[in-house]
Amino acid sequence: MKMYVAGQWTDKPNTIEVRNPYDNAVLDTVPRADKGDVERALQSAERGAKAMAKLSGYDRWKILRKAAELMAARQEDLAQTISKEEGKIIAEGRLEANRAVETIMGSAEEAKRLHGETVPLDGAPGGAGKFGVTIRVPCGVVVAISPFNFPLNLVCHKVGPALAGGNAAVLKPATDTPLSALKLTEILLEAGVPPEGINTLTGSGGEIGDLLVTDRRVRKITFTGSRDVGERICKQAGLKRVTMELGSNAPVIVMPDAALDKVAAAVAATGYANAGQVCISTQRVLAAGKVYGDFLDALRPKVQALKIGNQLDETVKVGPMVREREAVRVDEWVKEAVASGARLVTGGKRQGAFYEPTIVADVKPEMRISCDELFGPAVAVTPFSDIDEAIALANDSNYGLAAGIFTENLEWAWKFAREVQSGNLHINWGPQWRADLMPYGGLKESGFGKEGPRYAIEEMTELKMVVFHLSS
Repeated sequence: MKMYVAGQWTDKPNTIEVRNPYDNAVLDTVPRADKGDVERALQSAERGAKAMAKLSGYDRWKILRKAAELMAARQEDLAQTISKEEGKIIAEGRLEANRAVETIMGSAEEAKRLHGETVPLDGAPGGAGKFGVTIRVPCGVVVAISPFNFPLNLVCHKVGPALAGGNAAVLKPATDTPLSALKLTEILLEAGVPPEGINTLTGSGGEIGDLLVTDRRVRKITFTGSRDVGERICKQAGLKRVTMELGSNAPVIVMPDAALDKVAAAVAATGYANAGQVCISTQRVLAAGKVYGDFLDALRPKVQALKIGNQLDETVKVGPMVREREAVRVDEWVKEAVASGARLVTGGKRQGAFYEPTIVADVKPEMRISCDELFGPAVAVTPFSDIDEAIALANDSNYGLAAGIFTENLEWAWKFAREVQSGNLHINWGPQWRADLMPYGGLKESGFGKEGPRYAIEEMTELKMVVFHLSS
């Protein structure tokens, strides 16, 4: 596929192969953007921002609504593209394609709802005869940098609110998974987005990312990815608005009164989806000592039942990881934990880009499989004695994106909600759950700012204060 720069679909002599993680077959190639392409895209985006700002909220709603309708009509093609380029099973590809429609439709609705408020200036000393009102205006040029693991829906969470707010978007999709984003770009243009309202650059983040985030013409950056890259962007961005959706090692607390079959089903569902390549995957399970052995007995058969294989096979539950080197890394971390005293309950085998769904028990908090972001299909289980220790273990992390607890005790549930340092908290389910309309974001080194169309559009617009000095 070609990339879209300055109102034109553009090819380049230097290309990047997009491969299916299952068999390494080449799906397509995309251009490798360079410095000149970045400059053309930013010049175009400046013009596009002016065109977008002239559109009424109603016009932006119509465009995005039309885009959602086109996406719905092409849902199976989008789902197949997602699964082929990323490696997630086709059922998850279809779910993502469906969610992406909802995300764009939600963004469309927010385009009609941007509003300010009156400010009671006569309540301030010297405020008599003054009338104040706030208005929201577009930031201008928004750079959106998206990850590989949700190559369509996370793009929609960035581009949808950016366009709904009247901005121009410069999109840099993940190098491994650019095809879904390019198909979305085609749909947005067909739906009526002004020709320079969006630019989509394909290529290495190391080659073009710095050029995008440091440029003064960019007024807003929205990034989803690793903590280290996020920190680098923040250091380089300068005086810009920035939203960071970064990593996690999400904990689940299993209290003594939990229904263990329910817990095991939830952990199997939330720990291994997309081969564990979800920033809110269940990674750390903290189980009360009284139920520790029984929980492992309940979880083991559910994990062993997860069939791995070709992600397009309807019977497969876990596909390949996005690259073989990621499976190698997960294998190294698991073996390192076992060598340090942890116990392999099931799994622990790698074949190419596949890593067997794995449970590791008796994990110490300082082990890498617990304290860092694993981003793979393995769950680390650690015992605790009481709710205070469980919360302390959950908070013993630089991350704070999502967490869950299983209990029927209201006081324990509320203590968890008040004291666990995470942006998304789930009672009686695992951390991997997200409605696309909810505010979504992390604490600590999991980032800052919120996604979800209603909340993202506030991050992608500026608030202005207008004061009328009236004579009477």
